[in-house]
Formats: sequence, structure tokens, C-alpha cells
Amino acid sequence: MKHLTGLQLMQAMLNGDIPAPSITQTMPMNAIAVSEGSVTFEAFADERHLNPMGGVHGGFAATVLDSATACAVHSALPAGVGYSTIDLNIKMVRPVPQKQRLLAKGSVMNLSTSLGIAEATLTTEDGKLLATATASCLILRGK
Repeated sequence: MKHLTGLQLMQAMLNGDIPAPSITQTMPMNAIAVSEGSVTFEAFADERHLNPMGGVHGGFAATVLDSATACAVHSALPAGVGYSTIDLNIKMVRPVPQKQRLLAKGSVMNLSTSLGIAEATLTTEDGKLLATATASCLILRGK
């Protein structure tokens, strides 16, 4: 896989040529669109993602938005180059609904040789904003 660019790897997952990461089983989400520097996921919160009050735990939105921002950065990286999220800043706007198709759209804001910065939104299918995020990713270049 090290011979694939980040975009090629994301496209291979999108096409089903390689399996999606296991987090997509814990958090039901999958990429539905990818281009260089941009990715869109669909996600579905359900009864497995509830907090003690019965609402969808904020960690669900955080995980989905972490994936959207990090994968946006990954889609812009050359072959053999990786990344690691070093910070994730989230603003929760509305409660996340259960059993509805949600969309997380991530895009790169800036990419340098050592740092990628991306932003993402989590919305309902009809466009209601649920949460926003920005993330910084350390770019990991092989030696």
C-alpha cells in the first residue's frame, strides 16, 4: 500500500478494492466521495452510541469529524507519506439524531511539508449543521 498516494488509497477503499478501516464498524460510516484535499463520509448514529441521558454521545461526532479532517489531509499526500492527528477542535451545534443519514465533509485548508490543517462539518441530509471541526495533522515522511 505504500506505493499508493493518499488519494489512490482513499479511492481504493471507496471502490471496495481494499477494506475500510475497522473504526467504520464501531462508528457506522463510509466514504462516499473523495478528491484531492476533500472527502465526504456518510454516517449513522444508533443505539450503540448513546450517552447516559439517551442522546448520541459527543464522541460520535468527534470520531466522524476526526475521520473527515484526517482523510481530507491524507487524500492530498503523496505515496509513502502518512499523517497523525495532533489536535482536533470541535463545536457541537445541535444534538446528533439517531438512525438518520448524516454527512461529514472535510477539506484541506493548508498543507505544508510538516503540517496539514483541515476543516469539516457534520450535517443532516437536509443540511442542518450539527457540528464543525478543525484539525492539525503532523505529516510523517519516511526516512
